[in-house]
Amino acid sequence: EPKKKAAFGSVGRRIPYRILHVINQHGESLGNMHRAEALKLMDQHDLKLVLLRENAEPPVYRLMTGQQIHEEQLKRAEKKKASPNPGMYIKELSFSSAIAKNDLETKTKQIAQWLEKKYHVKITIRQAK
Repeated sequence: EPKKKAAFGSVGRRIPYRILHVINQHGESLGNMHRAEALKLMDQHDLKLVLLRENAEPPVYRLMTGQQIHEEQLKRAEKKKASPNPGMYIKELSFSSAIAKNDLETKTKQIAQWLEKKYHVKITIRQAK
């Protein structure tokens, strides 16, 4: 089973790396330090450590307040809403303006089913001759 990416938030005291690159709450780099030093800083300033970039060498952590973490989570949620989901389906339906009543009812039921399944529906109406 693929490893799920953790949600953005405080990592607490669970830091698997010995050497970290730490950034303070104002965005200034504090340089590389041992995890014990980073935890001591975290406790002294009553902040939380947040993993920013795991792939970097050494991994980058930032000291943040609870408010900063909350704001960052909101920003990421907005970005996620704005970008289209790869699993989103768009159903397209086109029919003539001279469609029979029966056919129109059938297509309306189909559209209702697609909307229940959270599909996006695009309807095109062609003008009859």
